Amino acid sequence: MNQPVLDLSPQVSDEIRKTTCYMCACRCGIDVHIKDGKVAYIEGNRDHPVNRGVLCAKGSAGIMQHNAPSRLRAPMKRTGPRGSGQFEEIGWDEAYAIAEGWLRPIRETAPEKLAFFTGRDQSQSFTSWWAQAFGTPNYAAHGGFCSVNMAAGGIYTMGGAFWEFGQPDWDRTRLFILFGVAEDHDSNPIKMGLGKIKKNGARVVGVNPVRSGYNAIADDWFGITPGTDGLLILSLVHCLMKAGRIDLEYLRDFTDAPVLIDADPASPTHGLALLDDDGHKLVWDRTEKRARCYDAPDVNPDLAGVWEVDGIRHRTVFQHMAEKYLSPEYAPEAVAARTGIAAPRIRALAAEIARVAFDEAIELPIPWTDFRGRRHETMKGRPVAMHAMRGISAHANGFQTCRALHLLQIIIGSVETPGGFRFKPPYPKPATAHPKPHRRHAPNAPLDGPHLGFVHGPEDLALRDDGTPARIDKAFTWENPMSAHGMMHMVISNAHARDPYRIDTLFIYMANMAWNSSMNTSGTMAMLSDTDENGDYVIPHIIYSDAYSSEMVAYADLILPDTTYLERHDCISLLDRPICEAEAAADAIRWPVVEPDRNVRGFQSALIDLGARLGLPGFVNDDGSQKFADYADYIVRHERRPGIGPLMGWRGNGEETGRGAPNPQQLDRYIDNGGFCVAHIPEAAQFYKPWNMAYQEWAVEIGLFDKASPYLFTLWCEPLRRFQLAAEGHGPIQPPDHLRDRIRATMDPLPIWYPPGNAEDGEYTVHALTQRPMAMYHSWGGQNAWLRQIHGHNPMYLPTDLWERHGFAQGDWARIASPHGNITVPVAHMPALNGNTIWTWNAIGKRRGAWGLHDNAPESNEGFLLNHLIHELMPPRGDGMRWSNSDPITGQAAWFDLKVKVERVVAPADRVTRPDTGAQASPVGKGPDELAWVVK
Repeated sequence: MNQPVLDLSPQVSDEIRKTTCYMCACRCGIDVHIKDGKVAYIEGNRDHPVNRGVLCAKGSAGIMQHNAPSRLRAPMKRTGPRGSGQFEEIGWDEAYAIAEGWLRPIRETAPEKLAFFTGRDQSQSFTSWWAQAFGTPNYAAHGGFCSVNMAAGGIYTMGGAFWEFGQPDWDRTRLFILFGVAEDHDSNPIKMGLGKIKKNGARVVGVNPVRSGYNAIADDWFGITPGTDGLLILSLVHCLMKAGRIDLEYLRDFTDAPVLIDADPASPTHGLALLDDDGHKLVWDRTEKRARCYDAPDVNPDLAGVWEVDGIRHRTVFQHMAEKYLSPEYAPEAVAARTGIAAPRIRALAAEIARVAFDEAIELPIPWTDFRGRRHETMKGRPVAMHAMRGISAHANGFQTCRALHLLQIIIGSVETPGGFRFKPPYPKPATAHPKPHRRHAPNAPLDGPHLGFVHGPEDLALRDDGTPARIDKAFTWENPMSAHGMMHMVISNAHARDPYRIDTLFIYMANMAWNSSMNTSGTMAMLSDTDENGDYVIPHIIYSDAYSSEMVAYADLILPDTTYLERHDCISLLDRPICEAEAAADAIRWPVVEPDRNVRGFQSALIDLGARLGLPGFVNDDGSQKFADYADYIVRHERRPGIGPLMGWRGNGEETGRGAPNPQQLDRYIDNGGFCVAHIPEAAQFYKPWNMAYQEWAVEIGLFDKASPYLFTLWCEPLRRFQLAAEGHGPIQPPDHLRDRIRATMDPLPIWYPPGNAEDGEYTVHALTQRPMAMYHSWGGQNAWLRQIHGHNPMYLPTDLWERHGFAQGDWARIASPHGNITVPVAHMPALNGNTIWTWNAIGKRRGAWGLHDNAPESNEGFLLNHLIHELMPPRGDGMRWSNSDPITGQAAWFDLKVKVERVVAPADRVTRPDTGAQASPVGKGPDELAWVVK
């Protein structure tokens, strides 16, 4: 028989180059196979601490991302109207000259007229340093519309949060509970962890309105009503406290539960901790029967202690907790209807948490010494671990909900103990260890400090001398005082309204603000292209940098083309977003495993060049010459403080880790080691990190801290109470009168729940959500030839009750309307949904002309965005004001508070989703009908 001749062992590559993936935020290690100078194949790096060789569909498809037809080819300047997509290619010298021509005059006169905002990049310590050197107060990254509630809620409560801040103890946990977790973030580590704990016989519980991904493999699923997660969590707290199933020893020794709170209503510190003369918090010592400093070596704190002074009884935080959470309003029967979870199921979950935490407790025979100098012979653990993400944070009550979840973890003693939630270096560190936001600016001078940070009272707000916002996004103001990540989603609308002032140049990196990264998408496109009475653009100049021809590209005046992640240097740094594990500090690099075949430059290197042209401090030498050749040179030679630079590995003589002088060979050493560096934490320091002196000393040695900084978990958030005090009339800095009631109601120092901003939406009664699919990450995946075959379009998924009530059948379409607008889209039936919730995948829909896709691409015909229904402002309420559609504490965008009505309609004749935003011209043209090549 004639059989084809098959090469069963082809040579895959000539060389393997190890770097870091960028197809999502996991930062997995990858082996890039190179053949004849081209990328032939990508697989996981088996030695990498993040993924241990595991690689998902996104990571494998990086080869298609690297070769995407939508890649930008050269700098461009706009030739047609904004939004048209009409450009001409120019050289880098001309591009720099244009940018300098816009930026230099405003730096010399009014640096606040530059608004510089970056998307989901991983170089925020560098981009913020550049903006600080320029002198503008207007800088932030994407966190304000992503998950600032998650990060800030965790840091203000316990000094860290989920995702990059910490992880479950995958080896020891017996019960793992996920709250609001989709599949796009941290997907490889979570999938690996889920496999491990299931193999170990642990149970998984999912709390999410949508049962997909991780929730689909959970042993139990709670299809909660969106925006009520905090109410469910506090009901669990109620049950545990009522049953006495809480860790009193842990609360006494490691939290502020025994701290005495000022109960004198006439005192300017009413509701704040009582302090000794040195400013230390006071507890009631049950042995000596007097108030004492909380960290005295021999103190014996009394959780139920009372200090009576002049007839006023000052009680502990714990007593305030008992009074609040034992209230009948948090009983399962009282919350069942709102949460959509039956009372017996809530009680059963609380009982399961208690059983695993206390009846299956862990004790490791590892001695350790705490910050009071007390030696412990063992490490006690509660094997209940939790994880949460955007699903619980992207609500107007998200900050308090995130705090409530940390409260739940803390009262059972499952944070930083075996089997529970564990911090990753450089965390834990409390809010007081972070910088405060800075705003003071002057012509030709750097900003007076970092832009972002953690406020501790009204005196830290970013207000000008007249009380108006100092920042264009209005972050750190009375409207959203604790907006630790800024508010990127408000920049364009505020700049268009010239509120609080007019800007000159909007400079954005890798944030698709004209499409899926904005609420009110159609309105945002209109604002970007709007002109004033003179015919000039309301936002005079827009500079944009991206690697691909996204929807946002069309609205820029100047394009600085970025490289793909395989063509660039990147620094996954301890100063920024490292790849640490609970047992080790770790960082990593990307490096050009192949050289670009286009006239593009890594954005960070472009900023280096621009900074030198503008003469920014830190970017030029004393003689005015450029200090850093490019971003790689910056990574190696920059020092944030003596001995501390972007990378911790191979410093000084090449053998120092953490602290050490710059080493010219540092990047080569990283490349030789597979692109990463790991520094393991000693065994005796791996748990109880905030209080374990072995960990504190190790952290100082490696350069995470300059001195040991133990602290108590803060269940009673004093910054919140300080804002309440101001709203009550105390202090020299006062809020506007129309915000006083809201501040008093929402900024409770103990975690609370209040209805989200959509509670009174009249005829709009159905919750509508988006989730990111596991195979996509933001917009990027929707152009990837391999990943598009998994998610080429996105129907609206409807639960059974809505499906049957409206008489839907397979292939039907619906009109989905909100107070802001409507969309017409295909629908599909999904029984595994909260009964009053609809949802769709996010970022699948594309605008015609973008991403190099053909006009008949399913993404721009059958795909759609829910964003068209969401506005950055809430509908009018009759009080003459338009309230922000965000959390009133942090300003996080309340994406998931959307409520809609559903109507069955006849499918459009062309079967194209509505609204139709038209087409933009593509500066890169259209991709080929078939994308194929052979690397021989």
